[in-house]
Amino acid sequence: MYSFKKCVPLLLGAALALLQGFAQAAAYVDVLDLPARPSVLAVRSPLLDTTRAGDRLVAVGQRGHILYSDDAGQQWQQAAVPVSADLNAVYFSSSMKGWAVGSDGVVLHSSDAGATWQKQLDGRQIGALLVKHYTALAQSEPANEQWPLLVAEGQRLTEEGADKPLLDVWFANDNLGYVVGVFNLILRTEDGGKHWTPFQDRTDNPQGFHLNAVSATGDGLYIAGEQGLLLKWNDARQHFMALQTPYQGSFFGVIGKPGEVLVYGLRGHVLRSTDGGVSWTLLNSGLQVSITAATLGEDGHFRLFTQAGHLLLSPDHGTQLQLLAQQNQSPVAGAVQAADGSLIVVGSRGARVLSKE
Repeated sequence: MYSFKKCVPLLLGAALALLQGFAQAAAYVDVLDLPARPSVLAVRSPLLDTTRAGDRLVAVGQRGHILYSDDAGQQWQQAAVPVSADLNAVYFSSSMKGWAVGSDGVVLHSSDAGATWQKQLDGRQIGALLVKHYTALAQSEPANEQWPLLVAEGQRLTEEGADKPLLDVWFANDNLGYVVGVFNLILRTEDGGKHWTPFQDRTDNPQGFHLNAVSATGDGLYIAGEQGLLLKWNDARQHFMALQTPYQGSFFGVIGKPGEVLVYGLRGHVLRSTDGGVSWTLLNSGLQVSITAATLGEDGHFRLFTQAGHLLLSPDHGTQLQLLAQQNQSPVAGAVQAADGSLIVVGSRGARVLSKE
């Protein structure tokens, strides 16, 4: 048995640990309320997406980091961001106005080309939005069995808290846009993000698969998801309709131009359509690694990138894929062509200039 003298230090230690725990709990600040910390290493920290805001480059990543460059990626500055949540995607509808989305259902908006950001929405509000929206529909259409299910979904989101990430964002203009995320989470705004409308009832996704990407091509607006889910907006029906594809694995992105669209995803799969998604051709990438990013160059060629850093070129408008040799290959999560023609990629090692066309 321990003597009293031996027990005292143990008791004191336990008391101090308990007090320290209380102090830490009291000092806890949610990442949704904690501004991103400035860091000279931000440009080398994991970044998950990049885009253009006019001639400016903007990149987003972990811990709320948002960077911008005015010299084609040679130097980067860190933006003022009100959250520390990981950011998954960024999109600019014009040279000044853009949106970023990420973990915990966060939506950020910039009106100064990405230099500063304001929070428009987070996961603490999304559940209540669903409950309010679908309760109103249930009251107006009591015979529709879909509405109570979506009310229950909103209640579940409210109870579980802000833990559902948004994975992508796209805007048609400075007002109309969409954000998409896990478990069929999709919201639409018509006033630049001041108000958001749940759109779960507007997708052919009864199993609630994750919505990984939303993107417009030359012939329509597409959503790419898991387990072969590919949706296309039908304006007449005001609904995202399911498309049939020859692959049942997850898709990570869609890219296209008038008369041609590519969808890409797991294990090097790339599908091509020239009839608006009615039929698809499987392109041979020669790879078994997931394709995670793509960009359309000024030369009209698609360039696709993998999670291992491979670069695939479609030199004949998408009918073939050519693997290009790369030096210092590293994982790529996002890619964009700078105003001077340079290819800029972001990933686990931050941002880097890949090449110049």
